[in-house]
Amino acid sequence: MMRVAVLGGTGYAGAHVVREVADRGHEVIAVARRLPDDPLDGVTYTAGDVTDEVTLAEIVRSADVVVSALAARADMAGRVAETIRMLAELAAASGTRVAVIAGAGGLRLEAGGPRLIDTPAYPDSGRPMGLEMIDVYEHLRTADEALDWFVICPAQRFTRSNPGVRTGRYRVGGDVLLFDEHGVSDISGADLAVAILDEIERPQHRRERFGVAY
Repeated sequence: MMRVAVLGGTGYAGAHVVREVADRGHEVIAVARRLPDDPLDGVTYTAGDVTDEVTLAEIVRSADVVVSALAARADMAGRVAETIRMLAELAAASGTRVAVIAGAGGLRLEAGGPRLIDTPAYPDSGRPMGLEMIDVYEHLRTADEALDWFVICPAQRFTRSNPGVRTGRYRVGGDVLLFDEHGVSDISGADLAVAILDEIERPQHRRERFGVAY
């Protein structure tokens, strides 16, 4: 059994990860600024500001793996990259593994082709958040070699408004965005969590970014 902390554990992606961790019998700590109205059984909820280094250090010390489901929007816009930099430094010193949920914007449409964020298909409203998460990845690439990390990029249509269902299946790609036979890039919140927990339990991507989709 592992001890997994999820930053942003009450948000859309984070809540799915928290549920999957708990369902697999691991110990899970969901960290958010506010406690949920409907907490899940078997989950430890902690209210705290993860941009505070003391708070973050305490979380890192208590976990085998820290999953960041932080979204660089609203009052976290411009603050996620710095938070992940602190997390990386603390985790490298403690031997804690780090997982970051990014967006699809940094993935390419084909090998050697343009990034999704650089195409008209990417909404202007999401560009600042997408660029910040790309910055997170670029920093991790140059982080201390002692740090074990992975960045996972869900499909293009991964969104709260398109929740889907848990199927337990997904495909793994590298830095190229995955599409199905109909040209759709999709994955549910629950199946993103399945992919994350599969990687946590059976590591295949040390210090790598990869995409997942149906």
